[in-house]
Amino acid sequence: MCKTHVLSVANAKAAFEKTVLERRELRPHDVLIDIQFSGICHSDIHSARGEWGGGIFPMVPGHEIAGVVAAVGPEVTKFAVGDRVGVGCFVDSCGECEYCLQGEEQYCTKGVVSTYNSLDYDGNPTYGGYSQRIVVTEGFVVRIPDALPLDVASPLLCAGITTYSPLRHWKAGPGKKVAIVGMGGLGHLAIQFARAMGAEVTVLSRSRDKEAEARSFGADHYYATGEEGTFAALANRFDLILNTVSANLDVDAYLSTLRIDGTLVNVGAPGEPDQYHVFSLIMGRKSLAGSLVGGIRETQEMLDFAAAHGIAPQIEVIRADQVDEAYERVLRSDVRYRFVIDIATL
Repeated sequence: MCKTHVLSVANAKAAFEKTVLERRELRPHDVLIDIQFSGICHSDIHSARGEWGGGIFPMVPGHEIAGVVAAVGPEVTKFAVGDRVGVGCFVDSCGECEYCLQGEEQYCTKGVVSTYNSLDYDGNPTYGGYSQRIVVTEGFVVRIPDALPLDVASPLLCAGITTYSPLRHWKAGPGKKVAIVGMGGLGHLAIQFARAMGAEVTVLSRSRDKEAEARSFGADHYYATGEEGTFAALANRFDLILNTVSANLDVDAYLSTLRIDGTLVNVGAPGEPDQYHVFSLIMGRKSLAGSLVGGIRETQEMLDFAAAHGIAPQIEVIRADQVDEAYERVLRSDVRYRFVIDIATL
């Protein structure tokens, strides 16, 4: 067993505290990672505060993990000590179902094992990246290209793949008009990926206060949805809309901006059900869809793509003792655009 310091919450109302847990002994295909940086995802907040139900406490959040290989099991072939690596949202799957065999482990029919707040196939709780070390089977570890600093790479393991995967799946590229709804932690990465793929990129945000930033990330156009006449001006404009916000939208209004056969894809998850009229879909053969991160193969593809095209999240690195404060700031939208914990301060 390997003892490691972690940041954990004892229950849904507790503040973070520094504690110790034991990681499992290395199995033949396991990799021991010295974590250097761990990003803060909005889902960490929902989970740590018990807002999604089913929380396993004590909980160690974190699924945007970047570090260096410290040791490997005897049958590991993909990694060696000293390699720069990352771990995202999942740490295991059955490896046998049709989706695992297609490299879509996130849809594993047995149930994918999440990096934290989950039970592995032996019934043991998983603990995430707010930790000095973690042990993960090599099939769920990705290589971080040298061109990506580890602190910058960290948010790509969730926010990056969450936006890259649907853009790839719905074929954002040359000749396609893509709209990004929201300019937050997901949206500012979606702009960069869509632009690098060759699409014409429009940002839809409530006001104009982020227009300059959106254009600096590569947006071709920017519209404030709170301004009168915006949706009428954008009627039948887009091939694809990627909705990155977690608030309920006027779905019918956004569907009206799609071209025939256009798709509105949701990666943000509002707390209340959305409502829409089915005729908003029928009259244009339009689609309303969702997307859940991406598989390990696609996550590696995303990292390589980001490195090749100079795509990087805008981050604020914080100390381990600032996590509670960072959570409150996320809820106030007081971050441009992702917090990353320096694990050396833990």
